Amino acid sequence: MNPPTVSVLMPAYNAARHLEQAVRSILGQGFDDLELLVIDDGSDDDTPALLRRLAEADPRLHALSRPNAGIVATRNQLLAMARGELLAVMDSDDVAEPGRIARQVDYLRNHPECVAVGSWVRFIDPRGKPILLGHVNPDDDEALQAEALAGSCPLCHPSVMMRAEAVRAVGGYREGFAPSEDMDLFLRLGDRGRLGNIQEPLLRYRLHDHSASQRQHALQRENFRRASDEACARRGIPPRFVDRPHWRPTDRASLSAFRLWIGWAAFGRGDRRMAFEYGLKALRATPREGGPWKLLACALVKPAPGLPDGVPGPVAGGVR
Repeated sequence: MNPPTVSVLMPAYNAARHLEQAVRSILGQGFDDLELLVIDDGSDDDTPALLRRLAEADPRLHALSRPNAGIVATRNQLLAMARGELLAVMDSDDVAEPGRIARQVDYLRNHPECVAVGSWVRFIDPRGKPILLGHVNPDDDEALQAEALAGSCPLCHPSVMMRAEAVRAVGGYREGFAPSEDMDLFLRLGDRGRLGNIQEPLLRYRLHDHSASQRQHALQRENFRRASDEACARRGIPPRFVDRPHWRPTDRASLSAFRLWIGWAAFGRGDRRMAFEYGLKALRATPREGGPWKLLACALVKPAPGLPDGVPGPVAGGVR
């Protein structure tokens, strides 16, 4: 049996809520020359049963359930299983837009010097409601590499398609760089070829408003720094890392700010109901701050400006 052109790599852990939509968004692409590889990383919800049912319905889906090993080990196991010359990354709670796979295959065919290409993404909330566009970085290798060397992930990882030969040549994902293993990989791929970013949203990226721990944030920033410093050393250039505030919430104040950002994006799009909902969520996090009250008042009485859906927000270039 001939290998497929594309292997789609999807790790899953307690993913039952959104998994079927993610899987169907790949299998329904209209691009048949692919395999979808899913590893259930020790889930204790309905993920294993759901995968068995979906795999029975489509032979392109190959699913494996095994004890928990962690995200980096799971990604590397998926890489070892892949038979395609091109690897598409996909998360189990996101949604691939129609035509994503074909669009990225065409891009890599037309840009043989490119080793990895991402795309803009459309942020959605946990229920799938649109927020705005993100990762609106240019399709410019020099700019994308500069962003990575400065310590900001230049491509949205689950939007990326990569050349399998290049990923294997640099050794895949490195365990010691979690939870920044994606940026470390992009920097090592950037040593070998060009990075690209398609100028249209090919993925709906689901944002969850739960807080990350301070420890997790500190570890991610430290590993961003290590990956950047190593890349600069390999390339014989001075260190370029810039320490920036993390966009994911880490305490009640940043959680409130994150919810306000979503709420104001909804208000700018004319969605008063969603703006009011996220104003209330922000209020629960910081009831004594004025920001949530202002959003609630505007959502109730002020005419919405009707800003375009694609207006970039403060995390437009920094989502993993």
